[in-house]
Amino acid sequence: MFNILFLFVIIPVLTLGALFLTRSVKQVQAVAATGASLLLIAAIYLCYAFIGERQLNPDAAMLFCNEPIMWFESLNIHIAVGVDGISVLMILLSAIIVFTGTFASWKIQPLTKEYFLWFILLSTGVFGFFISIDLFTMFMFYEVALIPMYLLIGVWGSGNKNYAAMKLTLMLMGGSAFLLISILGIYYHAGETMNLVEIAHNGVDLEWQNWLFAAAFVGFGVLGAMFPFHTWSPDGHASAPTAVSMLHAGVLMKLGGYGCFRVAIYLMPAAAHQLGWIFMILTGISVVYGAFAACVKTDLKYINAYSSVSHCGLVLFAILMLNQTAMSGAVMQMLSHGLMTALFFALIGMIYGRTHTRDVREMGGLMQIMPFLSVGYIIAGLASLGLPGLSGFVAEMTIFFGSFENTTVYNAVLGDGNLFRHAFAIVTTTSIVITAVYILRVVGKLLFGKVQNEHHRQLDDAHWYERFSTISLMIAIALIGCFPDFANLILRDSFGPIVDHIMNYAL
Repeated sequence: MFNILFLFVIIPVLTLGALFLTRSVKQVQAVAATGASLLLIAAIYLCYAFIGERQLNPDAAMLFCNEPIMWFESLNIHIAVGVDGISVLMILLSAIIVFTGTFASWKIQPLTKEYFLWFILLSTGVFGFFISIDLFTMFMFYEVALIPMYLLIGVWGSGNKNYAAMKLTLMLMGGSAFLLISILGIYYHAGETMNLVEIAHNGVDLEWQNWLFAAAFVGFGVLGAMFPFHTWSPDGHASAPTAVSMLHAGVLMKLGGYGCFRVAIYLMPAAAHQLGWIFMILTGISVVYGAFAACVKTDLKYINAYSSVSHCGLVLFAILMLNQTAMSGAVMQMLSHGLMTALFFALIGMIYGRTHTRDVREMGGLMQIMPFLSVGYIIAGLASLGLPGLSGFVAEMTIFFGSFENTTVYNAVLGDGNLFRHAFAIVTTTSIVITAVYILRVVGKLLFGKVQNEHHRQLDDAHWYERFSTISLMIAIALIGCFPDFANLILRDSFGPIVDHIMNYAL
């Protein structure tokens, strides 16, 4: 029987093949839009199929698993796929961002065909990463997702794009080196298997867990923009073309949070209890530092980039709380942040394409010039600062509720783990206030301030493809904020066994 999960690799590969055969820009646009639409339809269908399958198999660790196909026998590497609720939501997020990013890139120039080839290849790596349950295959798709970023920024980016592309590539490849070390260590100290479910069942040798946990968390943490490894992210965001920024912040950075949870914490829970407090300090710094840095920037992309550092730090911070409520909030935050930061970058790219500047000081009064884009920016800003009714509120409140739950986490190491966790939770909640400061400051100056350049009065508002892209994201943000039970229904039975497994290793 055909496994639906293979569609998320087959569709992008077929799209790549069709793109090679195109001869005009219109053909490129049609093929890219068709491929992105099919991925979104498949992701929506997967959500409903998963809910039905979960009701039949409430205790299964992974669903839609295939019979592992031997790929490299000497190292016991298989092509093995499977998903739980966390993976399904990340696949849905990826499909939405690829779909909207395709329309945000509708008029990309030059080399339109080549751009979409690299863009679709990047998305292939993303989808492959989320469906893989073999560590080596997951790592392979991880690399496939990272490599196209260099060319997408270096060729189609703006500003100091060569520096940004090289810095991003070197830092993420450095993180990959830590990941490879960790994966090989896990393989040799967990029964010489690469299968995630088997490794969790066998357990990793306790003598090696601390070292391997640190390597895995740092490796994935680099992509998650964890302090002090975050510096590639703002430069990469600032120089990337619009849709690449959307995919970069909306999905690629989620690979970091997903990997920290799926590999570092789930496979090495004893080390998570022993060393998690160290990384909690680093992620807490990311949350507050990113918010403060956004306050002092004047470039719209840098403001949103540092905001992403803060919000993605909140994801890692929640995961390290090691309880079900906070971890559920982390997944909701990945989903929420992916959508709202994609909307931000889409709008910033559209504004920049008209004004040819991203400096807040050189713009003003855009509400009267381009009202559609301005309203979209307000909605993205309100979601970012956590307005009730939008996705940011649901995610952040779940995280903070989970942060104040009393557990025995870190007690063996710190004496009173709850005091430590609660203290850092209080520190991170200050980011809500700081976020409101820079969002309202930018909205006030950019949209409602005095028009700084009279030539801006002649600019047009969003075109149909831009409206279609941004409206899709706005609807998704509102739906999650008003109807979070859909996401909770998908997550409901996924966290219980994982959290029980983690807590069984409490020291």
